Amino acid sequence: MASVSVSHMILFIASIVIAASVAGVFTDSISQVSQAIDDRGLSVSENVRTDIEVISDSGSAAVYDETTENVTIYVKNTGSRELRSESEAIDVLVDGQYETNVTVTLLDGADGWNPGDVVRLEISPNGGLTAGDHRVKVIVNEDEEVFRFRI
Repeated sequence: MASVSVSHMILFIASIVIAASVAGVFTDSISQVSQAIDDRGLSVSENVRTDIEVISDSGSAAVYDETTENVTIYVKNTGSRELRSESEAIDVLVDGQYETNVTVTLLDGADGWNPGDVVRLEISPNGGLTAGDHRVKVIVNEDEEVFRFRI
């Protein structure tokens, strides 16, 4: 009878150790999933509060300068949070080609790109533009706006 009690005790202790190990793994996994959900929630919150609008007139002759071959558009922060106004924070595509030569200028003496403020984007497209229809896509924090114009 003592051998049955000892074997039952060994099985009981082994099952307790296994249950504790499984509980530890689940606790760690749940903690990691919870942290990932929190991080994603912050990212989504930033994207939801970001909104821009291109306010340039597509029929204006001021959009494309034939002598410098620069495209100039005005973009307004219509979201509810301040945006970064550095050219590294704004992605610009002209006719589907990513442009790196973009100058960003805050207008009206603003000290940051706050809600309601406007920036001027001066884009020097690689290789210039030919006569016809063109489009500029501006991307800030995953918010995209497309501006179409004709030369």
